[in-house]
Amino acid sequence: MADIYDSSKITVLKGLEAVRRRPAMYVGDVGIRGLHHLIFEVVDNAIDEALSGNCKHIWVTLFSGEIVSIEDDGSGIPVDPHPKYKKSGLELVMTTLHAGAKFDTKVYQISGGLHGVGVSAVNALCEFLEAEVYRGGKIYYQRYERGRPVTRVEVKGKTKKRGTKITFRPDDKIFKKVKFDNNLIAMRLRELAYLNQGLRIEFDDKRIGRKEVYQYKGGIVEFVQFLDRTRKPIIKPIYISGKKNGVEVEIALEYNESYQENIFSYANTINTHEGGYHLAGFKLAMTRTLNDYARRRNLVKEGQSFTGEDVREGLTAVISVKLKDPQFEGQTKTKLGNSEVRGIVDSITSEGLSTYLEEHPRIGSVIIGKVLTAAKSREAARKAKELTRKKSLLESADLPGKLADCTSNDPSECELFIVEGDSAGGSAKQARNREFQAVLPLRGKILNVEKASMAKILSNKEIRSIITALGVGVDEWDGSKLRYHKIIIMTDADVDGAHIRTLLLTYFYRFLKEAIEAGHLYIAQPPLYRVKKGKNEYYCYSDEELDELKKKLGDGIEIQRYKGLGEMNPEQLWKTTMDPERRIIKRVTLEDAARADQIFSILMGDEVQPRKEFIVENAALVENLDI
Repeated sequence: MADIYDSSKITVLKGLEAVRRRPAMYVGDVGIRGLHHLIFEVVDNAIDEALSGNCKHIWVTLFSGEIVSIEDDGSGIPVDPHPKYKKSGLELVMTTLHAGAKFDTKVYQISGGLHGVGVSAVNALCEFLEAEVYRGGKIYYQRYERGRPVTRVEVKGKTKKRGTKITFRPDDKIFKKVKFDNNLIAMRLRELAYLNQGLRIEFDDKRIGRKEVYQYKGGIVEFVQFLDRTRKPIIKPIYISGKKNGVEVEIALEYNESYQENIFSYANTINTHEGGYHLAGFKLAMTRTLNDYARRRNLVKEGQSFTGEDVREGLTAVISVKLKDPQFEGQTKTKLGNSEVRGIVDSITSEGLSTYLEEHPRIGSVIIGKVLTAAKSREAARKAKELTRKKSLLESADLPGKLADCTSNDPSECELFIVEGDSAGGSAKQARNREFQAVLPLRGKILNVEKASMAKILSNKEIRSIITALGVGVDEWDGSKLRYHKIIIMTDADVDGAHIRTLLLTYFYRFLKEAIEAGHLYIAQPPLYRVKKGKNEYYCYSDEELDELKKKLGDGIEIQRYKGLGEMNPEQLWKTTMDPERRIIKRVTLEDAARADQIFSILMGDEVQPRKEFIVENAALVENLDI
């Protein structure tokens, strides 16, 4: 007999139980993203103190055992009893969702953390958390375990400091793997220092003995220069700022010799990865203002006009807005929804850029020259697209290259393996499940799209093969045309394989970013070793796994190191890398567009020195290069 659904079936989660039951709702996921979100939530509280003028210094320290502390010299969390709830303000903030001062604009006029779930959600997802508050010459302390207070708020001693220090360790029961990424944290802290001119952020990773200080008097102007350090600028950064209707706008931009646009937008220092109205206003203003300037100066033919794509080619820009009541989409804050901001950013950008160009006509001519070149390239690319489209139609009956297609016509269940070389392609074709798995072997390395124009990219045979196989990539993104909802890059676990994988990731990042954001792009994880003892065989995907297995099995084992996919027979390739029941594949995400852009630019750009520095800094950490 079926269960009767009545009131007794309704579960009421008390306190922070809801956070522990559904952690992804509050921090994104329980993987790398969510783990680091814990740090960034606490850091954002300190940043809010800086935005209100109360904080000038933030310290972030990583200790062995993956313990982290974040300290600021702000005003400190209140510790006096709340008049209504009769609890210390500290305990209330740390243990209650939607409790905080950021709902009151008299306390925080500008703030990133507006939901009041940040630090309490962090507390709920930690094995332990210790809070120290420095107020009124005293040190106040309270400890929590998995969100529950295990001590009272107590006075621990005296101090001349002020501010708040939060120390915690994420809960192994919540997160898949508790291991912080130094570079990921460093990138966000550096970004925050750029966005908060003059703020000093110290990052000390005691696990590896690395200490850095981020403080930038030039603010976002220095940020743009940092973002473009792997490219060759053709002008000095242009800085525009203004304030209207309580909205503060800061913009820094410069043009470089590349073919890519790199625009990063922020609202109250929160990186709005999906853009929003502030980004839309900036783009509208750039296109209109440069068209007007070119016409006034007779730098274009009558009737000629630039598109937004022309104007943004080779443009690197940072847009930062600060406002009292930002409307973000979701707790992870990836898109700004305040419609009034579009007109404000449009107006301030137009006025500032017009004035600058009138005062610097030589710079104006350089910019228009760059945009004119982009317009010509766009026309050449349009012709190349038409040619590619015609070829794609001609090839559609036989599909590109050596594609072995699957029999299913349902994209949601179809997978495309992009593999390097005929040898690996041959094994993959034999190993696959023909019903839903397709294989596209590539001949050699594809074109480095970081250094190529659109016309050259679209004339490349390997890229045309990918475009035709996928069904998208020539025109604007249309997810309904995508033929496979799992696109799996499968390359050898060696230097050449890593290079090919990086080239493919660069292509997808630049021209099929929507496929990544929609969760369609994956990287296969073939084993590094085959271990045999007697009749039993095992596969290891890392040196650590091999070491553990060797200890477990003892003597008398045979170890084979796979140099390439072609060394596996079809049965082994299916069992280890292609079988959905047993394989390991990593979904490619765009957690930090700025960080991804920099890695791609460092590895694939023209400047040699940043690439050398990156290799030296990361060589000891690399086993298999994943971006």
